[in-house]
Amino acid sequence: MFQGLGDRLEVIFKSLKGKGRLTAEDVSQAMREVKMALLEADVNFKVVKEFVAQVKERAIGQDVLESLSPAQQVIKIVKEELTELLGGTQSKINIASKPPTIIMLVGLQGAGKTTTAGKLAKLLSKQGRRPLLVAADIYRPAAIKQLQVLGEQLKMPVFTLGQENPVKIAQAAVEDANSTGRDLVIIDTAGRLHINEELMDELANIKGTVKPHEILLVVDAMTGQEAVNVADSFNQKLGLDGIIMTKLDGDARGGAALSVRKVTGCPIKFAGMGEKLDALEPFHPDRMADRILGMGDMLTLIEKAQANFDAEQAAKLNQKIRKADFNLEDFLDQMQQVKKLGPLEQVLGMIPGMGKLTKQLKDQQIDEKELGQVEAIIHSMTPWERQHPERIDGSRKKRIARGSGNRVQDINQLLKQFEQTKKMMKQLSGLTKGGGKGGKGGRKMPKLPFF
Repeated sequence: MFQGLGDRLEVIFKSLKGKGRLTAEDVSQAMREVKMALLEADVNFKVVKEFVAQVKERAIGQDVLESLSPAQQVIKIVKEELTELLGGTQSKINIASKPPTIIMLVGLQGAGKTTTAGKLAKLLSKQGRRPLLVAADIYRPAAIKQLQVLGEQLKMPVFTLGQENPVKIAQAAVEDANSTGRDLVIIDTAGRLHINEELMDELANIKGTVKPHEILLVVDAMTGQEAVNVADSFNQKLGLDGIIMTKLDGDARGGAALSVRKVTGCPIKFAGMGEKLDALEPFHPDRMADRILGMGDMLTLIEKAQANFDAEQAAKLNQKIRKADFNLEDFLDQMQQVKKLGPLEQVLGMIPGMGKLTKQLKDQQIDEKELGQVEAIIHSMTPWERQHPERIDGSRKKRIARGSGNRVQDINQLLKQFEQTKKMMKQLSGLTKGGGKGGKGGRKMPKLPFF
């Protein structure tokens, strides 16, 4: 979502770095360009005006202009102000001192409340919570059934009283949670196509009856500034505790995410990064600022890897890479593990310096189904062939091609890519040790669980 803005900012900062020493006029010109970039990204104009003024005021100070690396200082200031604009620090869920913790999801129809309820339940269950999903949307056709299907997929209970009054449903659900030992209640409320008095009255009655510890608004980031207006209206009527912004993995301009905290005062607590049930992330303002500025997000990537990778398996693989014993079985296993982290674009975007490669992948429209083709080829090999790919001859390639429904050229391409990957991973493995052959002065890289 922030690719366009990130590219613009990268060009602006590159021009600053090229100047060596900066003048007040250089900074002013750069801030005018930053202002245009933010406005084009659909950021609220009042927010842009205040943001640029704050950055400019700090950036034309003598400690910046007279420093040895003034351009880096300006970038540091932009990052700090961007982090503050996005909320400053991570805002977490308020957990009740006496269970159950009640979370009420609100929002307009089509924002993705029901799916988000399932995502949130899965995320919080990983933290040791025992969620109860509550079907309180009695108006949208199949809303109750959709939540029940999600509950089956997650192996979590879904409370419903059919077409009963939503207030009674919410009240009965809390009582059920108390009696069944569920320490988290997630209420999926009804939405409307637009904000109206009937909707707000119903939500206010639910709030007054069950007294939720968290009222979270689910908004679609793709709707731009309309999402900010919706958040402002809901906050005035209900008093929101936070926002869950969906579709941050989309290709809209991203202005809503950069505006909503400043306009409403409500923190973004979670970000939807895809359609799968595990595609919901806690929102970290500092990490998002890094992503926007092309600095990657290694902490989130490492957390994802640690959650999805087996530590013992990763350690064994690391040893095999160091000993040059990495074969196609390991390659297949590694590829399947990486797929668990999410779309390839997102994973690469979290690695510092990989922004351009991510853009190339998007421009070339590389289909991730190609990974399925690779899997089919490797599955068509015998165990011996997977362990000795360098000894696969012409006749074996023909048999593998027939078995996987591919051409011999595809087999050759895979084997070539494998050899390149093997070399690259060995180099990365050496870098994680702290500098390779020379030891001193070597470039250190963060230790990833999948290297």
